[in-house]
Amino acid sequence: MTRDTTRRAVLASVLAAGSAGLAASDAADLLDSFAPLSGRAWDAADRSLPETVESPHGPATVARDEFGVPQVEADAEPAAYFAVGYCQAFDRLFAMDLQRRVMRGRLSAVIGEATLGSDEFNVAMGFADAAEATWEVVAETRAGPLVEAFADGVNAAMDDLPLPLEFELIGYEPEPWTPVDSMLMEKQISWTLTGSFSELRRALVADRLGEDRAETLFPTRYDHNYPILDGTETRLGDSRSGELAPGEPVSNGSTDSVDTADPVDAADPIDPALTDWLSGFESPTGVGSNSWVVSGEHTASGTPILAYDPHLSLQAPPLWYEQSVDTPERSVRGATFSGVPFVIAGANDRGAWSFTNLGADVLDCYRYEIDDAGDRYRYEGEWRDFETDERETIPVAGGEDRELRVRRTVHGPLIEREGRTVGVAWTGHTATRTTAAIEAYGRSEGIDDLLAATRDFDLPTQNLVYADADGRTLYFATGRLPIRRIDGEVVDGDRIFDGSAGEGEWRGFEPFGESSWEGFVPFEEKPHAIDPDVLSTANQRPIDDPVHYVGVDYATPYRGARIADRLDDAIGGGGDAEAGGGGDAEAGGEGPTDPDFHRALQNDVRDGRAAELVPELVEAIRDRHGFRPAVIDAANDLDDWDYRMERDSRAALIFARYLPEFRERVFGPAFSDADLGESYYPNDWTLARLPDDDPLFDGRSRGDLAVAALQDALDEIGAAGSEDWDRYGDYNTTRAMAHPLGGEAPFLNYEELPADGSPATVKNYRVESAIGSSWRMAVRPGTDATAVLPGGNSGDYFSAHYDDQLRRWLDNDQRPMPLGGGSDPVVRFEPSTEGSR
Repeated sequence: MTRDTTRRAVLASVLAAGSAGLAASDAADLLDSFAPLSGRAWDAADRSLPETVESPHGPATVARDEFGVPQVEADAEPAAYFAVGYCQAFDRLFAMDLQRRVMRGRLSAVIGEATLGSDEFNVAMGFADAAEATWEVVAETRAGPLVEAFADGVNAAMDDLPLPLEFELIGYEPEPWTPVDSMLMEKQISWTLTGSFSELRRALVADRLGEDRAETLFPTRYDHNYPILDGTETRLGDSRSGELAPGEPVSNGSTDSVDTADPVDAADPIDPALTDWLSGFESPTGVGSNSWVVSGEHTASGTPILAYDPHLSLQAPPLWYEQSVDTPERSVRGATFSGVPFVIAGANDRGAWSFTNLGADVLDCYRYEIDDAGDRYRYEGEWRDFETDERETIPVAGGEDRELRVRRTVHGPLIEREGRTVGVAWTGHTATRTTAAIEAYGRSEGIDDLLAATRDFDLPTQNLVYADADGRTLYFATGRLPIRRIDGEVVDGDRIFDGSAGEGEWRGFEPFGESSWEGFVPFEEKPHAIDPDVLSTANQRPIDDPVHYVGVDYATPYRGARIADRLDDAIGGGGDAEAGGGGDAEAGGEGPTDPDFHRALQNDVRDGRAAELVPELVEAIRDRHGFRPAVIDAANDLDDWDYRMERDSRAALIFARYLPEFRERVFGPAFSDADLGESYYPNDWTLARLPDDDPLFDGRSRGDLAVAALQDALDEIGAAGSEDWDRYGDYNTTRAMAHPLGGEAPFLNYEELPADGSPATVKNYRVESAIGSSWRMAVRPGTDATAVLPGGNSGDYFSAHYDDQLRRWLDNDQRPMPLGGGSDPVVRFEPSTEGSR
């Protein structure tokens, strides 16, 4: 085997999950093994910023605080963003290149055949073409020249500095960065947050289990009292959220406006092979976030407080990158994604803003009548050539290049797998102006500026929460929301549409071009609240009775209930015990809150699922006899437990391992008979509410299943070894927060440490899927702010800032996030002389 093949195999085995890794390797061993490939592998250990850098955009300085956060200062904005690009490339170049390769469908060019499936999906979806269309629009905005300056800075760093270690281990060099690549990062973020083929899964479940069972097990609306808005909030124009602008037919968010009624036939993409394959490229399960705002009426300082923690993939290095930019036009600090020039979530000297996932339905699936040759599709009564029908070559390192047929309809890409096809319309396939909106947020001076910028925030659909130094607060559902129609009647989007008949089309949408958006929900009619007193979001439905259909993919209300109840208790509202929210002494009491209270709330680990499921389990054990001592001890531990998923808790460990066993015993038999795997199981909210006579129990006692599941869990814990799994933190560790090369180069992974939290707690952590609080901040606008990252700001393994925030993150020990410089410059960017760079 050649050395080139060996290099590629390193990453291929990790991404394909085909290897347990070189467990005995450490940094020196691996460097020794790869050093013959290139002496530059050793240069990566000595990467450092130069004292001076020539810039074609003018002078700037960069200081770095004690956590390696770049603090950029310049008199001209292009000079500042050239420096930002340089710093991001120094700290995160490999992450930037890896993500653009994923989205362009070019991983196999450096990895080999292991990533062909990913490349085929991303090429077929046309993300790169959508990014090109987006850049054509953004280039003409105020953000355009700054994006270009950022790209120049990235490329200057590539020219000046040794490449990061990962490039040497795999054995390739990155291509120059372009403004389109930054637009591609916008598409990547948007897809992560809104890419969902839930209509296909829902249709497959209904096909296998029946419509009635599907509606029962997968309700489109959870029965709870914790929406984001209660319908009484002040809206734009002082109207109320229940009022409707005249002249526009609407859907009320239910699913009965028009019946789909079309029988399933051979043209339908209801196929497990296609659905399961597409599901592998969706938003990861558990992606969500928490955010809340409290007005100055309820704070000790009289200034609003905004708290935020987005729940995204946890990895080394983190998804988020912290930066500070200070120019005459802006003084802004916060978090962005590698490859994106502007702060996405953060604060400037006047306000602070944050985003949680709205759960909106912005992707539709279509079935078509296609001719036998596959060259034409039927549309509105006529046979029509595909809008695009071409062959694209996917390069494959060490193997044979793959040719992929790319077809598009009037709605968007046509995806094919094993003879089944599905058409896709996604709002991200058109030109979007979100980059321009985010750039404007950084310069905003108040709520009016924020609202004006938000009109350009096309995607992703998010819950925007804002507060400013003037005491104003804001909630707004961002992004473009489609209005669908069948035979002129407005319908909801949770179905598969007949594309040949033109069902459900989005008026004003132009895939891979520039859309007019005329057939979408008007800005003023989207869910929003002007100057809310107290408001929290945790991915629950935005409002009970929306004017327009928004979506159905909302989170269970466990986190939302807990946050709302604790905020309510803190300001004297009393709270509610529904949805496992619960009240307790730590909630505080009537009176003003301060940043410490809000950081403590971010640290809350009470699991509402446990409050619902543990009492019935303990009762089932108490009602039965003949158990081994371990079962009795477990029941006692659970009975004495406060439902907090703390790293030192034995009961938390038992519950964490009991719950998947209980799920399997309840759902496993029926879903297995229907040939549906565990990824199709209903969620824990549904599990907790299944009546004893539900057909899933099939004559089995719920209590018997619970007891059997506990015994299975104790067997698993015992098999792991009493010295290994004694407390929750023995199982719930940071092992999931891996580097992309961590399987073969484990030294790149973070240290394995015990962690608190669960999928249902405010302090969110999912060890099984490596998702959780990916950034935390608490801000008093115009006053002070704190934040912490899950790892470090640098992606350079040899940097002191690679993991210097990991332990702080585990304890939510946030450090100051000041605006402006404050430190001595470590890099000075000087104007280029004639003939230089």
